[in-house]
Amino acid sequence: MKILPINKEALEKFGSYTFVIGGLLLLLGTAGILLPNVMSLGTVVFIGWLLITGGVFWAAHTYNYSPKSVMDWLKPILLLITGGLMLLYPADSIAGVGLLLAIYLLMDAFSSFTLAQTIYPGKGWGWMSVNGVTSIILAGLFLIGWPETSLWLVGLYVSISLVFDGWALLFVGWIIHKEKSV
Repeated sequence: MKILPINKEALEKFGSYTFVIGGLLLLLGTAGILLPNVMSLGTVVFIGWLLITGGVFWAAHTYNYSPKSVMDWLKPILLLITGGLMLLYPADSIAGVGLLLAIYLLMDAFSSFTLAQTIYPGKGWGWMSVNGVTSIILAGLFLIGWPETSLWLVGLYVSISLVFDGWALLFVGWIIHKEKSV
């Protein structure tokens, strides 16, 4: 059963770069699995710089839009301070990101169980239940040893996601390449 029509134009754009990007994501994810602390640090530094960059952009906007309004300066100041603190205190920032991931995983588990209950006894309810249990286990891993476990779990979590992204692109690229050659 197809829910959405196939976008043939988008499929045509999948080229050899799909293999390159997929391979690079796979390599980056594998390196992160081998060095999860480094990946955790890299993740927090990246987020910190994103917040600082966003703060600079908002400050420029506020300066041009309403430079005398104290309330309009709150957002850029908070972005700059938060990003700066993440860069100054990376271990604490990793712990904070780990706690946010644990909260996300608990909410994901709740929504998975809710969906499983909604579709029970139809097909797929068991998979949604397994997804919920998996999310609870992952959240438990973050919370049991928090904040210490965050130092490596954040990087491991990001790395595993990159590995799956890489494999997905490689497989999609391979399937499309195979269909084009037939």
